[in-house]
Amino acid sequence: MTNDFYCDEVLSGNTIVEKVHETENVLAYYHTRPAYDVHIVAIPKKHIPSLTNIELEDQAILFELIKVIQKVAAEVEKKYGACRVITNLGEYQESKHLHWHIVSGKRK
Repeated sequence: MTNDFYCDEVLSGNTIVEKVHETENVLAYYHTRPAYDVHIVAIPKKHIPSLTNIELEDQAILFELIKVIQKVAAEVEKKYGACRVITNLGEYQESKHLHWHIVSGKRK
């Protein structure tokens, strides 16, 4: 297995997830090991290593990803009153695939 849980497990179908929102290029789903009361992950379906490794040809996918994050975050904010949108880089990024966490509530 590589350091890309999202391609190796989620996008391949090896790990079944509860989808929140899906487009042609983006998937948002409930985290398989939530660290917050509400913990959703949004990922591009194409492998992009991180926010600092986006190629010019992937800018449209990034824009689509941001639109999905905006939609999901607005739903979480409306339902729970607040949320955070987080991405990690470098050593903080456990899986080397661009992903964003949309979280609300207490940290577990």
